[in-house]
Amino acid sequence: MTMRSTRSTVTFAHPFTLPGYAGDLPAGDYEVLAEEELLQGLSFEAYRRTSTFLMVRGFGARAGRSEMRPTTENDLQEALSRDAAITSRTQTEH
Repeated sequence: MTMRSTRSTVTFAHPFTLPGYAGDLPAGDYEVLAEEELLQGLSFEAYRRTSTFLMVRGFGARAGRSEMRPTTENDLQEALSRDAAITSRTQTEH
């Protein structure tokens, strides 16, 4: 089975939460690691996402450490949408 990994960066303007984890994560840039597998038997090349991880830098007592937090693409997109809605609401109020 052929696998590939892609990295991207997402930016949160406000503290946010992800399902399955207690507490808020601070605003900032976060690296996202997506792992995908090649779908076999197709007449064209296509990949299916098998896992998504958010790279979280340590802060507070965990400063200097990083961890890969498993998440889903949907949970990450929902968190980004909530962040954008807060930004939009804040800009409208001014």
